[in-house]
This record gives sequence, C-alpha cells and structure tokens, in this order.
Amino acid sequence: MSSISERLSLGFSCIGHLYSHLFAPVFYVAALTLEGDLSLTHGRVVTLVVAGNLLFGVAAPLAGWLGDRWSSTGMMGLFFIGAGLGMVMTGFSSSPFQIAMWLTFTGLFASIYHPVGIAFLIRNSVNRGFMLGVNGVFGGVGPGIAALSAGMLIEFFDWRAAFIVPGAVILLTGAAFYVLLARGIIVESKIDRRQDPPKSRQEMVRVFLVLTVTMLCTGVIYQATQPAMPKLFLERMGDLADGGVLAASTLVAVVYLFAGVMQVAAGIMADRYRLKVIYILTFVLQAPLLFFAAGLSGTALVVVTLVMVTINVGSLPAENSLLARYAPGKWRGLAFGMKFILAFGVSSIGVMMEGALYDMTGGFNRLFEALAAIAVVGIAAGLLLPDERETPA
Repeated sequence: MSSISERLSLGFSCIGHLYSHLFAPVFYVAALTLEGDLSLTHGRVVTLVVAGNLLFGVAAPLAGWLGDRWSSTGMMGLFFIGAGLGMVMTGFSSSPFQIAMWLTFTGLFASIYHPVGIAFLIRNSVNRGFMLGVNGVFGGVGPGIAALSAGMLIEFFDWRAAFIVPGAVILLTGAAFYVLLARGIIVESKIDRRQDPPKSRQEMVRVFLVLTVTMLCTGVIYQATQPAMPKLFLERMGDLADGGVLAASTLVAVVYLFAGVMQVAAGIMADRYRLKVIYILTFVLQAPLLFFAAGLSGTALVVVTLVMVTINVGSLPAENSLLARYAPGKWRGLAFGMKFILAFGVSSIGVMMEGALYDMTGGFNRLFEALAAIAVVGIAAGLLLPDERETPA
C-alpha cells in the first residue's frame, strides 16, 4: 500500500467513524420536536430508533465477515452510500412507521463501519492505542456535531433538514471514495503492520467471555445516556436551557466534543500502561459519577455528565486494543462485528430502559442509579481479565 493510499484510507476511516455516529444523536435531538408533531410520549418516540440501533450492532458480524472475506474497501463504499441514503429518506418520511423504517435502513448500513473500518485501522497501525484514540476522536465528536447541527437545523428550518443535510454530505463523501477507489488511488491491504505474539486458545476464550460482559455494560450506559441527555438538560438546566432545543443540543454537543477529543489521551494511556488496569479504572470512575448525576442539576450536572461521558467513551481504546490483541488477525473483522452486536445491538435495551423508566417515574433518577449498578458489574467482570504486563510503546 502506498503512503498516499494509506493516508487517504485512514482519513476515510476516521471521517466514516464520525458519520456512523450521526443518525441516532440527530434523532434524539429531533425527538424533542417529534413528541409534539407526532403526539407521542417521549418513551414512544425514542422506540422509533430501537430497530435501527439494534441492526447497528446485530448486523455488524456479517459486515465484518464480508470485509474479511470479500473487501474492506468495497464494504466501506456501501457504508457511505447506504447510511447517507437512509438519513435523507428519514427526512422525507411522513409517519412514525416511515421514520422507523428508514432509521432501520440507516442502522443496517451504518453497522458496516465499526467491524470493517476499525479492523482496517488496526491493520495499518503500529501504535494502535494512539491511532484508536485519534479515530475515537472522530467517533466521539460525532454525537456532538450531530446534536449541534441538528439543533441549528431544527431552529432555522425543521426536523427534516436535520436528517437530509448530513445525509447528503455522507452521500457526497461516498461518491468521492468510489472515485478514488476506481482510479486506484486507494488500494486495499491485508497484512498487519504490527504483529502481536500468538495467544493460546484458552486466553482468547477467557478474554472474549469477559469482554462480552464489560462491552455490554459500556454499551448499555452509552445507549441509555445518549437519548437522556437532551431532555435531561432541557429539564434541569433552568435559565441555561431557556433557549429550548438549540440550547439543550449545544450542551450535548459540548459534552461529546470534549469526550471525543480526550480519546487521544485515552489512546496514549492504552499504549503506555497495562490495558487491564486502564480498562477497569474506567468503570471504577463511572460508577460514582452516574450515581451522583441522578440528583444533580444546573452547572454541576453538566460538569459531572461531561466527565462521565468522557470516561465512558475513553474506555474504548483500551477495550479495542484488548480485542485486537487476542483476536486472530484473519478473523478480526468478524471479532469486532461480534463486539458491536453487544455494544450497539443488544445494548439497545439501554434506549428502551431510558424511555420506559422516564415514562414510569417522570424523571431520570432511577435511570442513573441503575446505570451506576451496571458500572459496578463492569468492575467485577474486568477483574477476571488475564494479568499481563504491557510493553511501553
């Protein structure tokens, strides 16, 4: 692979990570308007995205397998075109059923990114933690950009523009990707730049079983806090949220933008220190923050939420490095696909839990208390990871 091809491929991988995290956060901001437009409760509105979120994870193993067996670049092209088209068509929907259908379509094609794009990034990286951190910045700021752009487009146009505009941008990116691919400027590599020592089958099974639990914990916390934040800020920020949807979405954007940028630091730590320690520490810090967030309001709520989300997404470089270290290279796409069944598929119960608990209790206290308990489960599971001293990068 030429240096130009490598740089372009990594660039499209990073921008693709941002795009993959647009459709759900855009919807959660739009949901503040859709509640009135569709005459549905908050809980009913957020269920419209559940099938899309589910496919975002459940379809990932198939996408990863196709990336391993067929073509990672071919799958990335399908990701751009499918996800972009789905968002545009969501904006043209005229009923709850159509919105749910096109969000599901978007989730299906968005599922391609994580198993294919991240496996490709790892294949072409020497300092994996750092590169995963850089890539994570794009994924982390995605929800922030989505929330801010959605709030502005809704403020000046309507909820439809919040889907159509970013969808069109993704389609144009896909067209550019296909042009570069057709001209041979971007080519595909199948060889890892960094080779890890082989692991025993017992170690691989142990790590994957433990990560099955911890990844589900991380995913449920992420999936539940994402739809909660816009409404949480709208309700608890008092004068700061007098600006309505735009003000609430701006606060959400600040949280995710900060969390995204901090993933570089998280990636450097994953390269320099023991992955097990770093990974467990993220759960240790999340548990009390989630518990305290249940009763906070005003500026304190924003600060705690910002730190809480930063730590949640900051766990990903260590988590992905653990998975990359113990997954066989030829099946890495499939392994990451299995991960994202949990991270975005099964953990979609977090979205349903958020909506159901809000409708039942009229607030978010019980939700955050439940998420704190889930973080404690993550601590207990993480302690079962193999002890292994890292070699500093």
